[in-house]
Amino acid sequence: MKSSVIYNQKWIAQRADPYVYRHTDGLYYFTASIPSYDCIFLRRSETLAGLAQAEEHVIWRKHDSGPQSIHVWAPELHYVQGRWYVYYSAGDKDDIWAIRPYVLECLGQDPIADPWIERGKIQRAEHDDFSFESFSLDATVFQLGERWYYIWSEKVGVGKQIANLYIARMRTPYQLDTPQVLISSPSYDWERVGFWVNEGPAVLFHGDRLFLTYSASETGVDYCMGMLSCKVTDDPIDPAVWKKERYPVLRTDEALQIYGPGHNCFTKDEAGQDIMIFHARTEREIVGNPLYNPNRHAMVMPLRYDEKDWPIFSYQNGREDEQ
Repeated sequence: MKSSVIYNQKWIAQRADPYVYRHTDGLYYFTASIPSYDCIFLRRSETLAGLAQAEEHVIWRKHDSGPQSIHVWAPELHYVQGRWYVYYSAGDKDDIWAIRPYVLECLGQDPIADPWIERGKIQRAEHDDFSFESFSLDATVFQLGERWYYIWSEKVGVGKQIANLYIARMRTPYQLDTPQVLISSPSYDWERVGFWVNEGPAVLFHGDRLFLTYSASETGVDYCMGMLSCKVTDDPIDPAVWKKERYPVLRTDEALQIYGPGHNCFTKDEAGQDIMIFHARTEREIVGNPLYNPNRHAMVMPLRYDEKDWPIFSYQNGREDEQ
């Protein structure tokens, strides 16, 4: 029996900040922010298409008070050094914008059936007096060679503040080994609509390059995706190696009624082709505060590459046949 994914259309409704991980056994896992922002769930399927109907298993719920009691955002499931981890952000009911990054660790090898424990807030490196002192969220991790790296968004400044992207090398899955390094700040007009924002980093390896996409501007129709890149032979905590694209690589398409695309991740389909998962809205007019409007939906986009082997992000409508 075959199932299919319809590209660039609503795939999983009302699931923002989607993250899909394909494990070494071929199984797919899906997690995301839910409209109530109060728990972390996992879906699992043998196929990418199957995630759309897979059961949601709650693996953790917010605290009743204090840190991690509100605004549970953007969980990501990763398999790091032989164990499962979920990286996510959460706030405090008494200070709802005191968003900080946290991590869960699974005590077994089945991330749905086995228990999870809290490892608390990500620990910064020795001699780092800056990281996680302010609004910090959207962490992702990746391995390059034998080392693991942690990238996140953090606000600095006064007033509305500016959300920048930072990177550090990891000592353990829940502690950093180097102080933060700034790799991107919202310097262009399309990154400054409503708020000056760089957030939602996602890593794609292709050829001899590491591509880092991110999201910019407020979370309405002006939300869009930018991109940085460096060579895989570079040291990613050297800010000089990163090249930033002048224009967004993906933005709203009125004709297709895809609004505010962003907060993406990358995986591979069953044929080994690169796939991007992202969220977007299907209506231009947003009812109420965009942050609390639930209609950000997970979508799927196949990736192609140009003659220079750089990714092409295109709203090609189509269907992927899967076993």
